[in-house]
Amino acid sequence: MRRIPSTPEGKTALEQELRRLREVVRPQIIEDLATARAHGDLRENSEYEDAKHRHSLNEGRIQEVESILGRIEVIDPSEGSGDTIRFGATVRMLLDGEDERVYKLVGEHESDTKKLRISVTAPLARAIIGKTVDDIIYLGDDSDVEILEIRWE
Repeated sequence: MRRIPSTPEGKTALEQELRRLREVVRPQIIEDLATARAHGDLRENSEYEDAKHRHSLNEGRIQEVESILGRIEVIDPSEGSGDTIRFGATVRMLLDGEDERVYKLVGEHESDTKKLRISVTAPLARAIIGKTVDDIIYLGDDSDVEILEIRWE
């Protein structure tokens, strides 16, 4: 079974999501199903169909989160060290010689480009893993990335 890397914060976020799905969302959907059933004929009851659909999506997400949590391997970036980029590294880089960015390499389930957290499976992350400061990586789209700094936080 393939292990899934995660930061401690990523695991905590998944545990909180699972708790919310089970303890808040599921009971609300069950209540909505009961209310819709009370309206009578279920064949033409859009409220009932909607609640069934939401129930199915919620149960699917619960199973997905449980599966991820069952295979998760927590890696604390603050315990990392070294000058080679790998999971958990915070990397300051220069894109095309002019656009400076800082990204943290995280697990797939915790990537969020708005928070500058990219999945270790993303193309950019795969291109820079194993590289060190001052390395220049040429990407396939006529652009390049220069590694300026690697931090473990």
